[in-house]
Amino acid sequence: MSAFSPSGSGGTRGPAVGLTPREIVTELDRYIVGQGKAKRAVAVALRNRWRRQAAAPDLRDEITPKNIIMIGPTGVGKTEIARRLAKLAQAPFVKVEASKFTEVGYVGRDVESIVRDLVEVAIALVREEQRVRVEQRAREQAEERLLQLLFRPEETVATPAGSRGPFLVSSQGTVQRSEGTARDLAGLRTQLRSGVLDDEQIELEVTDSTSPLVSIFGSGHGMEDMEIQLKDMLGQLPGMRGGKKHKRKLKVREARRMLEDEEALKLIDMDSVKREAIERTEQAGIVFLDEIDKIAGPKAAQGPDVSREGVQRDLLPIVEGSTVNTKHGPVKTDHVLFIAAGAFHVSNVSDLIPELQGRFPIRVELEALVKADFVRILKEPKNALTHQYAALMAAEGVELSFTDSAVDSIAEYAARANERAENIGARRLHTVMEALLDELSFDAPELKDKKVVIDGPDVHRTLSPILADEDLAKFIL
Repeated sequence: MSAFSPSGSGGTRGPAVGLTPREIVTELDRYIVGQGKAKRAVAVALRNRWRRQAAAPDLRDEITPKNIIMIGPTGVGKTEIARRLAKLAQAPFVKVEASKFTEVGYVGRDVESIVRDLVEVAIALVREEQRVRVEQRAREQAEERLLQLLFRPEETVATPAGSRGPFLVSSQGTVQRSEGTARDLAGLRTQLRSGVLDDEQIELEVTDSTSPLVSIFGSGHGMEDMEIQLKDMLGQLPGMRGGKKHKRKLKVREARRMLEDEEALKLIDMDSVKREAIERTEQAGIVFLDEIDKIAGPKAAQGPDVSREGVQRDLLPIVEGSTVNTKHGPVKTDHVLFIAAGAFHVSNVSDLIPELQGRFPIRVELEALVKADFVRILKEPKNALTHQYAALMAAEGVELSFTDSAVDSIAEYAARANERAENIGARRLHTVMEALLDELSFDAPELKDKKVVIDGPDVHRTLSPILADEDLAKFIL
């Protein structure tokens, strides 16, 4: 069963299972201000996946996802909506820029690498879930290995008859640990668990995880499939399998982490991880195609355009559903959700080839941000910029806060900067905040245990000279 299975058995159930579209929008509202139409569209798309799993088996495969195109200027929340949705759904998610791809047969990445990347993300996701399940056992086994490395029984000059070092041999020939050794081990275990031995040095045999093989064809060649197969084949040769082993001196705290990772990897069944990852990719994968407007445009006067129309033709079979071969097995894309986004300043959605347009039936236009939106962005989200900067200054022992008049002034300057220069949406707030807090960020280490309150006049005093000088504003704001 997939992560979106409505039944109570099988599979790993993501946190978004059972959430209604209204509840999904509420969750997105915690991080993203406004853009209600886009939130509703992605919420319905996510809920439809759960609904599809509840459909009759003969109809389930016929229900395809309703792909979405989000149209809006940069910095209005297109990427953030897709990213938060993927986290909420606990689904494999990749963000790719359509402009980086070229038609198959030309220099550049081919579009099938999107699916290969999606599978790798799914494997990492499932493997982490499995690691959490076996974490306790891995910790116990790592502790036993650490004890073996740390335990050094004291050598005695006179060895009693019937004994061998720290062990006693019974008359039946069985080896028993002496009481003294057991007590020593128990004491050592207590010290290990309490952290007393964390700074002790031990020698540990580690495996070099770096691959001895460099890229064979170079990056951006469009031949990733052949390279993967060749690397796998060469990796089976003697001396190249499993990596080289060598001894390293490490502190106990570092060795514990390495051993826990090794033991967890031994306890995880990678075959089942791959099977579940492929299923989750097929049933719950989300691909965010950014900058799709960059591959749209009028048809070339002579011949096909390998970086525009050619890419669209290559994207078409993946979006409408096909089977892509990966090193972990074939992956069907029939039920992968594609969310495309673009500003479409110099082109229109209608400039995409008709077949691709038909595969994105839902089109949502996102609104440009104004001052009122900036005020809300600075105050309401869980990860608001004002909270982020306050947390950064708290690390220096400085208590930073912003008054309502300061927030209002910051939003005003951001809106004015967007009007006078290129409109980059909410990203303008980052540049304004950096300019405003530049001096404080530099002096913070000398202001320990002080309280700093930023108000409206402070904002005007710092930012007015910058905005008044148009040439300076272009570079700073």
